[in-house]
Amino acid sequence: MTGVESGRWAAPGRVNLIGEHTDYNEGFVMPFALPHTTGATAARRADRVLRLSSAQIDGAPIEVSLDGLAPGSVPGWAAYPAGVAWELERAGHRLAGAELSFDSNVPTGAGLSSSAALEVVTALALNDLNDLGLTPEALARLSQRAENDFVGMPCGILDQMASASCAAGHVLFLDTRDLSRRQVPFDMASEGLRLLVVDTQVKHSHADGAYATRRAECETGAATLGVPFLRDVAYDDLDAALSRLPDPAIRRRVKHIVTENRRVERVIDLLDAGRAREIGPLLTEGHASLRDDFEVSCPELDLVVSTAVAEGALGARMTGGGFGGSAIVLVEEEAVDAVAKAVKDAFATSGYRAPRTFEATPSEGARRVATP
Repeated sequence: MTGVESGRWAAPGRVNLIGEHTDYNEGFVMPFALPHTTGATAARRADRVLRLSSAQIDGAPIEVSLDGLAPGSVPGWAAYPAGVAWELERAGHRLAGAELSFDSNVPTGAGLSSSAALEVVTALALNDLNDLGLTPEALARLSQRAENDFVGMPCGILDQMASASCAAGHVLFLDTRDLSRRQVPFDMASEGLRLLVVDTQVKHSHADGAYATRRAECETGAATLGVPFLRDVAYDDLDAALSRLPDPAIRRRVKHIVTENRRVERVIDLLDAGRAREIGPLLTEGHASLRDDFEVSCPELDLVVSTAVAEGALGARMTGGGFGGSAIVLVEEEAVDAVAKAVKDAFATSGYRAPRTFEATPSEGARRVATP
């Protein structure tokens, strides 16, 4: 077998600037990669065994046979890398066993795609160890299918494509229907702006079930309107479409997806025109839609947004699947400290756990970082 014998790979978490829950509706998204990564030190084995360990997880390494993989056969965190191997084999790639040791600084449960980073770094390492020659797009699709079919989480393609193919200094304008994409320069610092991530450190236990419910509601809306996906409902036809939906909850879900796709288009137009400051109100508008129409926010996320905007931020919104996790805040450079302090104080006043705040810098996608 050709391919490298061993090495180290890294795949980042991501922030989604705008375009939430649109990916499984074949809509538009605009993520960028964070500097936070999941690393994998990997070496090929002579047998057909995966030996998986994580610096963040106590306990002995987990060993799984490539010949016995099936959904439900691997519990906990190890299901993500095992699922990637299963999908590669289902795609016709016979793999050698591997030692895979992971180490990550992507915050877990923060809505920053720690699971996608784990999947993509596994896919990239196994691709190189087995000399498969797969593209970043192919690795992203395999990783998404692993999360859908092996782990059982019905996510869209946004997270995996962001981790696999974002470029440093850019936001990725991605059409999830055909995966056509464009790297858009996104250098906030040069314009005197900062984009903060506020991790509420909250993850609600019902999030995964609610995510699946939202996806099913979108599918119901599309079926009722007679279109393949909600992407196919034109913004100009939204009022007419909503009038055909008898269920008020389905109407709200459809409204969010159609208006969110439109917000992505407006943001990309503003960035292309060099008017980055003007995207702020669209971020805040998007949060209101996620809170009121898609109903995936929570009090902690709402508090970040309302406090930041009241303190002078240009805009703010939750990012990720919702029900906890993180918000992003677009702010003038000189107001960073004041906004961060206001949010921290608001959390303390409300009796919430102190949030974690850091600057989001558009960074490089998945890559091999070392080969012994």
